[in-house]
Amino acid sequence: MPACRGRRFPVAKTADVAETLANEPRAEFMFTDEQQQLLSAVRRFAAENFDETTVRRLMESDPPFDPKAWNRLGGELGVLGLSVSEADGGVGGTLVDQAVAVEELGAALACGPIFGTVYLAIPALVAASAGPARDELLTELVEGRRTAAFAVPDRAGAVDASLVDVTATPSGDDWTLTGTVHGVVDAGAADDLLVAAIGPDGVGLYAVDAAGAGVERTNQLTVDQTRPQAVVALSSTPARLLAGPDEAERVIGQAFQVASALLAVEQVGAAQHMLDIAVQYAKERLQFGRPIGSFQAVKHRLADMMVDLEHARSTAYHAVWALTDGSDDPALAASIAQATCSAAFSRISADAIQTLGGIGFTWEHQAHLYFKRAIVDAALLGSAEEHRSRVAELVLDTASAEKPPRVADGTRG
Repeated sequence: MPACRGRRFPVAKTADVAETLANEPRAEFMFTDEQQQLLSAVRRFAAENFDETTVRRLMESDPPFDPKAWNRLGGELGVLGLSVSEADGGVGGTLVDQAVAVEELGAALACGPIFGTVYLAIPALVAASAGPARDELLTELVEGRRTAAFAVPDRAGAVDASLVDVTATPSGDDWTLTGTVHGVVDAGAADDLLVAAIGPDGVGLYAVDAAGAGVERTNQLTVDQTRPQAVVALSSTPARLLAGPDEAERVIGQAFQVASALLAVEQVGAAQHMLDIAVQYAKERLQFGRPIGSFQAVKHRLADMMVDLEHARSTAYHAVWALTDGSDDPALAASIAQATCSAAFSRISADAIQTLGGIGFTWEHQAHLYFKRAIVDAALLGSAEEHRSRVAELVLDTASAEKPPRVADGTRG
């Protein structure tokens, strides 16, 4: 897949930039043949393992996912570690490859600790320096033999040390952690917890065995049963250091940026599914002797949904590409993606229910499952409003003619 290389232009030369770009060939972004094959494989797997009946069963199970299917995702398909290097036990692909799989899993509303493991824990471990604890855990997660949750508070998908309420105390060669973290996604299904804690020298990232001594997990009542959350309380809990204060902020920040981009891609996949449902229903549902899709008001609604979806898809993959090759400022691209995709998924799922009419409001129809996922996803890693505020800070508050935001120009570099 071609990548966009960014170039920096002084603000005063905007007109010259526009003229230059107008005369340059544009890069086209499309999936490679291998990525198309990956898409098809994940779509088939999702159809076999995450159909509506299975999702409804799993979301009421304990744990709320199928460990055998999870193990196949990692060991058989390699989907959990698509962007992890072969040296670390992964497939050796790119974040774009990971996004291709995530979009299909999002469309199926796949149950499992995807958010905690794939979006956050694995990217954090990849960013951390090599070491016995890091290497062992990363291999286990990529292969699907273990699962993880990320017990690190964030402020709109960014590191904020003032929110960390867990303390780390040296204990021989290892550490013990004490404190509480609220709203930890996938904590109830996790084998391992990656926890941010304040030690003698600052904030570090630690690995905790979720079944170990001093760990108490209390499930929280949430709107979306397919994406459970829990309160994690630690009391002198044994832990292993993954990233010390010298690199923890970078490691955690990288994980949050990757998670923001992948969550945006997931929202695109789920929104696409809702649009497909609405379009199919509009073709089949008859009113006054004709399909409701033939009425102008319904046509306009569906057209608006498609415009929202395409805009969201562009920003989501833009963020993924920015993180893959550094063509743009990753923080800026990730916030743009989250601000756009959270709002788009919420609007599309609500409009799809309006198109479906009465059946869309029933428990029996799958629409409410996606609507609830949209509500919860819009609050994870920061709301659309919070990310728009961050975009304003990055573009308006810190930019200058000498140092404008790094934004790709769309050409091959």
